[in-house]
Amino acid sequence: MSDFDTNPFAEPDMNNPFQDPSVTQARQTVTPGLEEYNPFTDGKPTPAIMAPRTGGPAVSAQPAIMKPTEEPPAYSQPQSQEQSRGAAELLRRQEELERKAAELDRREREMQSLSTSGERKNNWPPLPEKFPVGPCFYHDITVDIPVEFQKTVKIMYYLWMGHTGTLLVNVIGCMSWFFVDSQRGVDFGLSILWFLLFTPCSFVCWYRPIYRAFKSDSSFNFFIFFFIYICQFGIYVIQCIGIVGWGASGWISALTALNKSTPVGIIMVLIAALFTALAVLSLIMFKKVHTLYRTTGASFEKAQQEFATDVMSNKTVQTAAANAASRAAQGAFREQV
Repeated sequence: MSDFDTNPFAEPDMNNPFQDPSVTQARQTVTPGLEEYNPFTDGKPTPAIMAPRTGGPAVSAQPAIMKPTEEPPAYSQPQSQEQSRGAAELLRRQEELERKAAELDRREREMQSLSTSGERKNNWPPLPEKFPVGPCFYHDITVDIPVEFQKTVKIMYYLWMGHTGTLLVNVIGCMSWFFVDSQRGVDFGLSILWFLLFTPCSFVCWYRPIYRAFKSDSSFNFFIFFFIYICQFGIYVIQCIGIVGWGASGWISALTALNKSTPVGIIMVLIAALFTALAVLSLIMFKKVHTLYRTTGASFEKAQQEFATDVMSNKTVQTAAANAASRAAQGAFREQV
């Protein structure tokens, strides 16, 4: 009979205590013990009463990992700066070692050339072997000049070559002007004179001193170059102006020639532009050489010492001084006799 058939208002049966509803409910929920355990069954024992899950937050089984921030920590910035400084220092040392290696290579080639030939032979100007006049100077920038100054000396050499070429073109311009105007014979003659005079003098007076100055770090040669190159700059300015009758195809002469012949005037305008470019480049190189001169440690006192040493070590000066001293001694001896 179901529980609905019983009378809920009836008195409970006190004769059977196990009929109490609380007792019967407890019996139904008792966990099976050892009596109900059968080791021969294949099935797993049913678990005990499952504890109800609470509504707390779910716990993740993965370990807690801190996510890295986008910016590096503060201690990494000094390390990166130190690394950059170290890399810059290594590059500087590498360049210095390469410069020293090139210097040693240059010295080695120079020693080899000296050992094979006994002495360095002059090689400039490059003249044919059958020419009656031989070379006058030894000129080799890669051998004589240190690596850090080779570029400057090469620019000065190219500037001298440009100077010589401009003087030659100036002769052609003045000759063309003389063809269209017979009164310009003086300009044509002076242009030839300037070409024959300034070409060797510029090489000997200002290029060779700067070549020797960078070769041997000579303060005396630096001062010779500065003094003469200032005069050379003044000559460039005069030639750029082009005063009529002075043998230079400058701006004034070019504008004058345009009235006689347009083609000749255009040629002289181009020559005037070359003289202007030479003046500007010479001023730039003068400043550059002066900057390098200040970094080499040269001074006026060293120039005086070098001048005194060179004069006293010169055989011609020594011979002249010895002759003068002997003559003075002989004169004094005769006066006493």
